[in-house]
Amino acid sequence: MIYAMSDLHGEYEKFLAMLEKIQFQDSDTLYLLGDLVDRGPEPVKLLQDIAKRPNVYPLMGNHEIMALLVLQQLVLSVTPENIDEILDLDLMRQIVVWERNGGQVTMQQFQALPPAQRQELLEFMESFGWYETVDVGERGFLLVHAGLGGYYPGKKLEEYSLEELAIVRPDYGIQYFPDDSIYVLSGHTPTKLISGKWEIYHSHNNIVIDCGAAIGGRLACLCLDTMEEFYL
Repeated sequence: MIYAMSDLHGEYEKFLAMLEKIQFQDSDTLYLLGDLVDRGPEPVKLLQDIAKRPNVYPLMGNHEIMALLVLQQLVLSVTPENIDEILDLDLMRQIVVWERNGGQVTMQQFQALPPAQRQELLEFMESFGWYETVDVGERGFLLVHAGLGGYYPGKKLEEYSLEELAIVRPDYGIQYFPDDSIYVLSGHTPTKLISGKWEIYHSHNNIVIDCGAAIGGRLACLCLDTMEEFYL
């Protein structure tokens, strides 16, 4: 079976509970549509677990982008001797933006790691894909964190920037592919902001699965083989 979750935001125990609920096996595949870090209690433990699972494929979210902008400069290279040089105005702005978006817990847990483990985890995050295309039976799925921002008819996937895929909120009133068997599967926007409900949202072949696991909602998981929805 092929599954998808999104916007786990450090909710490691919920992640494990969902794997148990869907009876996730080594023969199954799981796609995580970005925003694994920040806000929740255990972002680093979640990353370390996922890094060991060969059948779990994470995508880049806007929170990974914010984290990498800071951690690549700060966590790996800062020392008491060079801190004044490294903490320039641009980096300070990036830190403030990230912390306002729940990044403090991720930063603290990264800083508590030995340097070699920091390097391993940053390299793992840097390897996250921008999107995935998956065919399951007669259905095709484009998996992406935010959606297809900056869309226009005929725009090729490789022409989208990371910002358009991971940050810009799309128009869920648009069917992005003329083929009715192709779906855009995304997270990023909490579904309660779209429909008023903490449940997976479907519209015009758009499927949104961020059901607010770290902000008082639920963790959602979608089975792409059966379209069955799971919640915690």
